[in-house]
Amino acid sequence: MGFLYQGEVIVSRQNRRIVDLCKLEDRKARQAQKRFRFDGIKLFCEAVEREVPLVCIFLRQGSAHKVEARFTELTGRSPDTVICPAYLLADELFDKISQENAPEGVICVAEYIDRFHKMYIIKKEDEIDLPMGPVLLLESVRDPLNVGAVIRSAAALGVKHLILSEDCADLYHPKTLRAAMGPLFSMPITRVNDLTAAVEAITSGGRRVFAAALDDTAVRLGEMPFESGDCVVIGNEGHGLSDGLIAACTRSIYIPMQAGTESLNAGVAAALLMWELCK
Repeated sequence: MGFLYQGEVIVSRQNRRIVDLCKLEDRKARQAQKRFRFDGIKLFCEAVEREVPLVCIFLRQGSAHKVEARFTELTGRSPDTVICPAYLLADELFDKISQENAPEGVICVAEYIDRFHKMYIIKKEDEIDLPMGPVLLLESVRDPLNVGAVIRSAAALGVKHLILSEDCADLYHPKTLRAAMGPLFSMPITRVNDLTAAVEAITSGGRRVFAAALDDTAVRLGEMPFESGDCVVIGNEGHGLSDGLIAACTRSIYIPMQAGTESLNAGVAAALLMWELCK
């Protein structure tokens, strides 16, 4: 059995469903609809396996049977178990609207994953309820590739929760999705309106928060053992962490590097810190 196909093959970019799909390339449209799109068979299978709320899928007419076979191969499930409408697109139309260089034949639309991804307004008297285990915080990390890489590394290394400042890259940007892959669909991630206040709330609850920054108090990574409830904050790609946030942290920590080298990419720095945090 195949996917639950609806109607005739779509051939026009002016088709209402295609217009709505293409609007999701814009962040404001995603936020207004609370929906996002992603391309590719592996992400599709990950979404189904992690029970992402799919709205519909679009398949390239000439590749539909290959997608069905690949779906069954990767998930062990029949395509007709995917309970959402499927629409066939003419090959030329699909190739024009796909976000992949080499389209694999499937585009998905899903609802925002509110059970894992939350927005939280911090008040001064608040305490943040965090899970046991390490937590990583990001301040103003604007590159979606970096945010996606951090999410993927966090899942691999055992970080239990991510906290992002409100101005970090969109979780549902296509580049974030591509870099993060499946872990984005089930990683607990909280956006906060005031990351400094969030750090103050965490430390007031008895946990230590370390700023990834080089200052007079900074300790070299590896010279001080982390504890199970410790947290680390990574800053903006170009400017690092804000002074107020560094001051709110328990202490600063730095990654030793060879003299004369540039600072590490935010995603790479986060991976090194998370390795130490979780080992």
